[in-house]
Amino acid sequence: MSTSTALSVRDPWSLVPSLGNLDAYISAVNRMPMLSQAEESDLARRLQSNGDIEAAGRLVLSHLRLVVSLSRQYLGYGLPQSDLIQEGNVGLMKAVRRFDPDQGVRLVSYAMHWIKAEIHEYILRNWRLVKVATTKAQRKLFFNLRSMKQGFKAEAADGETHRNALSAAEVATVARELNVKPEEVVEMETRMAGGDVALEPQGDDSEDEYAPIAYLADERQEPTRLLEAQQRDRMSGDGILKALETLDDRSRRIVEERWLKVNDDSTGGMTLHELAAEYGVSAERIRQIEVAAMKKMRKSLESVS
Repeated sequence: MSTSTALSVRDPWSLVPSLGNLDAYISAVNRMPMLSQAEESDLARRLQSNGDIEAAGRLVLSHLRLVVSLSRQYLGYGLPQSDLIQEGNVGLMKAVRRFDPDQGVRLVSYAMHWIKAEIHEYILRNWRLVKVATTKAQRKLFFNLRSMKQGFKAEAADGETHRNALSAAEVATVARELNVKPEEVVEMETRMAGGDVALEPQGDDSEDEYAPIAYLADERQEPTRLLEAQQRDRMSGDGILKALETLDDRSRRIVEERWLKVNDDSTGGMTLHELAAEYGVSAERIRQIEVAAMKKMRKSLESVS
């Protein structure tokens, strides 16, 4: 298939299946023709000069196979390849947007950095065991430790069973080459070798399951709950008193009887009809006074919050 045939389609993205069918997607992107350096430079300049979206699309489409190839390097982290490809495609689009053809570098070389960066970020966000990989050196350790361990195994003498854990000498070698502390190598290896534990119960309607989420989180110390509790205390204390002070005597007594008063027998305050009889008005009139009083108090409480 020639470049002109494949990429002159009105909607070139229609040539690429959804990532939901990974095999069909990979087959399609591998059939996408590569661009010559001249074509690549021309498209990049059209994008730079005119914001040509069609040119950007052709640059992206011709390099989708690169994303697929790079995604295979990260299959050992237990994440779906389709997700890795999707994140890598984001990096590819960022690279296309920033690519300068006058720097003398082909897009394939320039885009590799952006694609890998997006995939790295995705893995670090989603692989729960690797939340410690926060510094640049730790990230380098995380993404190189697995391959270095494989190298040590390959170097083991024939017939020798290489243990899973790194030896002291191997730990020292990794630490020296990646510029990290030996204890960081040991900690990362332990985390990567351990099992990933689900925080929440995985079964359906299982009352016997007791997942870590049940005992790891102390909701009483959760910041938003603390703030809510403080606000609730202010409103139920000084806030209520100040709001009541904005009412006339009759309105205040109605609110207190209807909402704030609890008798010793826990039956609560007076009813609308009881208050109506006391003040010589209808029960509907008492309700109207109550509604107006509550609205006035609500405005006062909003200033407290």
